[in-house]
Amino acid sequence: MAHTYARVERERRFLLAGPPDPASVVATREIVDRYLDGTRLRLRAMTDVRTGHTDYKLTQKVPAEQDPARGLLTTIYLDREEYQVFARLPAAVLRKTRYSVPPLGVDVFADTLRGLIMAEAEFAEDAALDAFAPPAWVIAEVTGDPRFTGGRLVRAARQDLREQLREYGVTLGS
Repeated sequence: MAHTYARVERERRFLLAGPPDPASVVATREIVDRYLDGTRLRLRAMTDVRTGHTDYKLTQKVPAEQDPARGLLTTIYLDREEYQVFARLPAAVLRKTRYSVPPLGVDVFADTLRGLIMAEAEFAEDAALDAFAPPAWVIAEVTGDPRFTGGRLVRAARQDLREQLREYGVTLGS
């Protein structure tokens, strides 16, 4: 299957013990992701906390089989009315707050995933992806662990998440 419109996404994911220092945050966004049932599609509403502006996107991520840090990403930007059409479809919902702490986006999850804090870094080139040294406050890299992708986390039971985090030395509160 050809992916004519897809771009290569280079991304690494990390577990954190806590949220970022507020002084280091340059932007904050509230994110609602709807993982559409039976598809690899994600419908996202991302609201800038400072301005109140919301972006709407429909995205497909296709991971590379050999390298979990690289995959194909296709995004379609939507207006509010188009978003509402797709939002009627059955989906699992994931809510999080994203703090921009360059070069990382730090996600503080809500609802069933409350207490989970992850960071991700995206790269334009392979060399930068491979050379990136995460900050000392990163607990563990989970790029290669498919349990820590949005599509899997959105359907994770709290007890399962607690056990998965324990493998990395992270304790999830009640």
